Amino acid sequence: MSESLRVVSVPCLKDNYAYLLVSENADTFVVDPGEAAPIRDAVAQLGLRLCGILNTHHHYDHVGGNLELAAGHLPIYAFHSDEGRVPGLTHALQDDEEFEILGQSVRTLHVPGHTLGAITYQFSNFSFTGDTVFCGGAGRIFEGTPEQMQASFERITQALQPSDLLYTGHEYTEANLRFALSLWPEDEAVQERLRLVREQRARGKHCATGSLALELETNPFFRVSTAEYRNQIGLGGQSAASAFAEVRRLKNIF
Repeated sequence: MSESLRVVSVPCLKDNYAYLLVSENADTFVVDPGEAAPIRDAVAQLGLRLCGILNTHHHYDHVGGNLELAAGHLPIYAFHSDEGRVPGLTHALQDDEEFEILGQSVRTLHVPGHTLGAITYQFSNFSFTGDTVFCGGAGRIFEGTPEQMQASFERITQALQPSDLLYTGHEYTEANLRFALSLWPEDEAVQERLRLVREQRARGKHCATGSLALELETNPFFRVSTAEYRNQIGLGGQSAASAFAEVRRLKNIF
């Protein structure tokens, strides 16, 4: 993580996470505020100054707090195709656009699939993936296609470093890993990650953040890009995109 920024997770709604991106001088941006009250409370308790909002996509559980928090005077960032869908949008972003907040450079990665306007915010060594990549899983494909979603996973793999942390939008990690284990029941890496997550969740710990390296090792939706893993689950004759679609279908009914 950047030496001058820290990330604070804030539970919202049923199983969402918003994230406070906090600078050394307490200036703060919030990522995906699904509701306003938990953000306001966390900002007050930590003595921070809210300076803006980053939205990864337009779904209400990620933007529901925008207008109340911004009150017409804070910048709100999202992908340009979400104009009219993200409340209060002031900064419409392009793919591969670089801009600066809190003294740090940010890059946008357009990652359609979950929605057509989904983006990942890439900082120096961590990223906010919204509902595209989850820990151990992937978002449902509501507006895009399996081909788009698989290509978005490939883009994230290529754009980020293995050590980069991914901050994801929901606490689905345990359920995602149970599904992964149903595909590869003898896989020791998945077994161990699921064991650790179960222990942490039993203590109420946040488990919706992990390194790209860990996702590449244990997340089925990254694994299907590799022929070896497709072979192991009987999808060896399929392309990565076709295998991604089939694994997404299986997860939907798991």
